[in-house]
Amino acid sequence: MGVTLKKIVEGDGKTYPKKGQIVTVDYTARLEGAAEPFDSTKRREKDFKFRLRTGEVIPGWDEGVAQMSLQERSEITLTPDVAYGGRGFPGLIPPHTTIVFEVWLKALA
Repeated sequence: MGVTLKKIVEGDGKTYPKKGQIVTVDYTARLEGAAEPFDSTKRREKDFKFRLRTGEVIPGWDEGVAQMSLQERSEITLTPDVAYGGRGFPGLIPPHTTIVFEVWLKALA
């Protein structure tokens, strides 16, 4: 259970985000076992930015992105305990669902 990373493209291997830094990512999200994404920054044509490890996002995002180096692309799989748990996200993510994200760590500020 928890967070699993599978690198797709290596990053620079030396620049990792720190607590409180603003990270900029591009991502696609799908429910485990589903072929089609339910969310994507590509569809919105807008990157997603958040402050790392400050509670702005679900715990799995904080943990997964913190393990990535700049320009890395990884598949991050989040079990329900670090995603949306038993409540899910009504109308989008059923309760107790594992979510798979493909994430590109584009920038740190």
